[in-house]
Amino acid sequence: MILKRRVDFLAHLLKASLRQHHRELIPVFQPLIPADGVIVDVGAHAGQFSKLFAKMAPRGRVYAFEPSAYARSILTRALAFNRLSHVKVIPMGLSDAPADLILRTPIKSRGGLGFGIAHFGEDGQDARDTMDQVVPLTTLDAFAQAEGLTRLDFLKADVEGWEVNVLKGGLKTLAKHRPALFLEISDASLARAGARPTDIWDLLRPLGYHALKAPDFVAVDGYAGVEDYLFVAD
Repeated sequence: MILKRRVDFLAHLLKASLRQHHRELIPVFQPLIPADGVIVDVGAHAGQFSKLFAKMAPRGRVYAFEPSAYARSILTRALAFNRLSHVKVIPMGLSDAPADLILRTPIKSRGGLGFGIAHFGEDGQDARDTMDQVVPLTTLDAFAQAEGLTRLDFLKADVEGWEVNVLKGGLKTLAKHRPALFLEISDASLARAGARPTDIWDLLRPLGYHALKAPDFVAVDGYAGVEDYLFVAD
C-alpha cells in the first residue's frame, strides 16, 4: 500500500509539473482574464488551472485554494517547478461560513487516492472507503477583505458539489467586482451538500449573470446537465 501510494505520488507530480491541460479554454478565457488580472482558483487540485491562469496573467495574481494536504503537496511542487511565484496557495477551502469540516478523499480499489474527487458531506454515491482530514474553511468575502482585494477578474470552482456554499460566502465580493465564474455543476454532487443546480441560478441571476455551457459555450437559461458552465455578468 505504501509503495503504491509513493508511485502514484510521483506519477501525479510528474503529470502536474510537466503537462498543461485545458489549453482549449484559452480563447474562451482570454477576453475575461487580463495580463494583470486577479484570479481565484477554488479547488486547485494539482494545479492545472492555476498554472493556466498564471500563464495567462503573468503580471497578475492567482489565489489557489486547496484544503487537501495531499493535493497541496503536489500543487506547491508543480508551481515551484514552473516558477510561477505569483500563485499564492491558500491551505483552506471556501464555504458560506468559517468552519472546520471533514474532507473525504475516496480510496480506490487498488489503494490509490482519488484526490481529484475529494469532497465535503456524506457521499451516498458509492461504498468506497475514504481518507478523512479535518480542514479549515473561510468565505470568499472574508478572504477578499483580509487580503485587501481591489479587483477580482475570474473565479473557477470545482469543488465536488460545494459550489453553492462557495457562492453564498462570496456574494458581496461577486456583486462588487463581478468576476467571470467558471463552475463545474453536477446535480448529483450538489445533492451531497443538500443543494440543487437551480440554487446557483437563483444566487447569480439577481447579480446580472448569464450562463454559457461548455464545451461549445452556448447560452442556457438554466441547468442543462452535468458540465462546466461559464457565468458572465451583464
